Amino acid sequence: MANPARETVSYPFTAFNFSVEISKVDDAALLCSAAFAECDGLEMTMDVKTIREGGNNGRQVRLAGPLSFAQLTLKRGMTANFELWDWLDAMVADPSIRANAEVVLLAPDGSERARFLLSRCVPVKLKAPVLNAKDGMVAIEELQLAYESLSLKKPAA
Repeated sequence: MANPARETVSYPFTAFNFSVEISKVDDAALLCSAAFAECDGLEMTMDVKTIREGGNNGRQVRLAGPLSFAQLTLKRGMTANFELWDWLDAMVADPSIRANAEVVLLAPDGSERARFLLSRCVPVKLKAPVLNAKDGMVAIEELQLAYESLSLKKPAA
């Protein structure tokens, strides 16, 4: 039987090797499989309400509140098609269109370590790079997605 503690030492979670997959909610086919240099915004925050009991000055009660989620920001990306631009155009025509995104963490050997699942994403910003003939800039400077929930999917054992 494999020892999970040893496996973590052999293949720690790294932040430099990841991929991004985006698919429409009503369609399982990938809308986009792009490579990005940076990914930020995998974040959830729980609001906590503090209650004090009358006469008990040495204790406070903490109650869990609603979760809020950040916006996912992907920078300096590359893709071989125009699906991201088409998705943004479709959102303008029909604001109810949503997509699910998955940020896949990969081990140094390329095996999957974990997946962050972002549900019902809306593209907030899609920015092209500065056009300059001297630079070899990539096709997508920045993509921002607002998402409704975030969960972690562990790889099958």
